[in-house]
Amino acid sequence: MADKLIIFDTTLRDGEQSPGASMTKDEKLRIARQLERLRVDVIEAGFAASSNGDFEAVKAIADHVKESTVCSLARANDRDISRAAEALKGAARSRIHTFIATSALHMEKKLRMTPDQVHEQAKLAVRFARNLTGDVEFSPEDGYRSDPDFLCRVLEAVIAEGATTINIPDTVGYAIPELYGNFIGELRERVPNSDKAVWSVHCHNDLGMAVANSLAGVKIGGARQVECTINGLGERAGNCSLEEVVMAVKTRRDYFGLELGIDATQIVPISRLVAQTTGFVVQPNKAVVGANAFAHASGIHQDGVLKARDTYEIMRAEDVGWSANKIVLGKLSGRNAFKQRLQELGIELESETEVNAAFAKFKELADRKSDIFDEDIVALVMDESVTTEHEHYRLLALSQRSEMGERPHAKVAFAAGTLEHHAESDGNGPVDASLKAIESKVQSGAEMLLYSVNAITSGSTESQGEVTVRLQHGGRVVNGVGADPDIVVASAKAYLAALNKLHSKMERVAAQG
Repeated sequence: MADKLIIFDTTLRDGEQSPGASMTKDEKLRIARQLERLRVDVIEAGFAASSNGDFEAVKAIADHVKESTVCSLARANDRDISRAAEALKGAARSRIHTFIATSALHMEKKLRMTPDQVHEQAKLAVRFARNLTGDVEFSPEDGYRSDPDFLCRVLEAVIAEGATTINIPDTVGYAIPELYGNFIGELRERVPNSDKAVWSVHCHNDLGMAVANSLAGVKIGGARQVECTINGLGERAGNCSLEEVVMAVKTRRDYFGLELGIDATQIVPISRLVAQTTGFVVQPNKAVVGANAFAHASGIHQDGVLKARDTYEIMRAEDVGWSANKIVLGKLSGRNAFKQRLQELGIELESETEVNAAFAKFKELADRKSDIFDEDIVALVMDESVTTEHEHYRLLALSQRSEMGERPHAKVAFAAGTLEHHAESDGNGPVDASLKAIESKVQSGAEMLLYSVNAITSGSTESQGEVTVRLQHGGRVVNGVGADPDIVVASAKAYLAALNKLHSKMERVAAQG
């Protein structure tokens, strides 16, 4: 293992803790399958004990993913660990990831436990988990701000109980690269049985240094697992970005000297899938996966790249999957070609009925938009994948009138369960009028925190617009995403999607950061 860096992806667990980023079981399974295509070593599928929905999602991923290890988070108690083990039964390779806080602040204020009680609880949890699976990871929550003497005592004990991976989280993003790297190295030196476990890093991006801290933990501290998320998704300022860590290690192999099992050509496809699923759009200047990551505006740069790419490019766009951005289907494409493209994109629909419904939507889109891109297909299938069982609100029809000098007006028809509602309203614009019409019937009372529009594909006004709506109500924050060539329609879809999530009332237990 000394020359291999393990990539542990926690998009489906820690990434989902971003406000509004919660995903359905089908969405999680779709992302997990793409993570498997990316060849990540470990997929943290969720927190099985947090809700029945999360349990079912972890179970579905464990049943379907065969190449990657599937992991579930669990607090350091028998109930959580048993629930995780039950959800992971169908996995080819499973891991239980248990944690308990070890910083003085967390032990006193949150756990209300003494250090001796935490020490004993950590031991018992790992012992119990080790009897259920051979692969157990232990995390001391807020580990970086914990007393080193106490931390060493706990880590020595859990390794003796059978923990195979020791993860040191910078839970609040407080670390500085050199200090964090030295901290990991000192722990490894001081814990007598440290060689019996793989050491791991888990860094948050509150100060913008999650990737730098993680790489320092690897290079200086000797860690051989990095916990990260696609697009750096995560609560507050996010987590360590998988794509940045992977490409840093690949591009600077001369410095890190480490091997990776990742298929980097799958990075851009999974980045798009996660962005479209969660509604968290990737900023244009984001490293590796941003729309401008390989764009050159400077005349000097353009001239240099044309003469020799390595004058200004340290990576090739096609190496991370940008070459996949090509036209694949059109209005004359048949059902088999469409189904084949779904498979190539890692999208597996549960039944022929769903395939037929998605194909009908594809044909409808092809009549309105001449060129269909991969991103269009992903958005289309995601829109179609919500079954009527979960979809309380559905858009049926929308018309709007907007003229200069006149106040815009919209008429909307939508279903709410078995009822059909018709509403109309004026507004400051056609989008405002449409959403006000819907709200006049639903009367959700939700506060809109975010409204954003993003073109799914670039280069044409014919592109589908992807709208994200973030609503807050009763302490819950949800995102709704809608896509359509008509921005007003996409906006109505997004608003109803957010209302559907509020209606579902999914409850979750807060997890480790």
